[in-house]
Amino acid sequence: MARAAETVSQNHLLARMSSADRALLQPSLKSVDLPVQHVLEEPNKRIDYVYFFESGITSFVALSAKHHKIEVGIVGRDGMSSPAIVLGSDRSPTENFIQIAGRGQRIPSGDLVAAMRKSDSLQLLLLQFAQSFLVQTAHTALANGRAKLEERLARWILMAHDRVDGNQVLLTHEFLALMLGVRRPGVTVALHILEGKGLIRSTRGTIEVLDREGLVEQCDGIYGIPEAECERLTGWRSPHMNRISQNAAQ
Repeated sequence: MARAAETVSQNHLLARMSSADRALLQPSLKSVDLPVQHVLEEPNKRIDYVYFFESGITSFVALSAKHHKIEVGIVGRDGMSSPAIVLGSDRSPTENFIQIAGRGQRIPSGDLVAAMRKSDSLQLLLLQFAQSFLVQTAHTALANGRAKLEERLARWILMAHDRVDGNQVLLTHEFLALMLGVRRPGVTVALHILEGKGLIRSTRGTIEVLDREGLVEQCDGIYGIPEAECERLTGWRSPHMNRISQNAAQ
């Protein structure tokens, strides 16, 4: 029983569920470690398990027919893997893997679907999360198409910072290059720009946030709307985050 209480307190969706809805899931949930680069979903293959994250970050990556890759979304303790399952599919063309190591609760996909069929409130909660994730991916596309690289990097650092404890984000330049869809030298230049403004400190494999509000300003409007929508739909807001203004959500 103590372990179940700990799980509920660490993942936002599990914590937000009614006791009746948690009881539907509890017999099928299993606590698991999630190491870096652990693959949760492969493109166009059946999704066997859904994960509710207690710590760490998972990355959703889109792939083209010619094997180009770019990150389209991230999730941490604010949510779960596999929005496709919630939306009625059993697979997705994206790849989903662990970007920052953590822990989570795993449930067989079939068991989650069965529980959703038994509870309208559970289904609504997970659909609201799926909607908030779709808003995030839409704004990632907007950022990738319209924002400067240093603005996109600032946005990504803020999104990662939202989902970790403390002010350090553990990530290599190679990983950042994949996430932002650019070559490593471009990432290095963008990091130097943010460091030169005193917003971050970048060392080997680690980015430390020094000035969060400065990073928000650096984003020039591409951070905040998905975060406000996530709070509206699911009630989740990062403890690092100052209250999002109404203007950010308009």
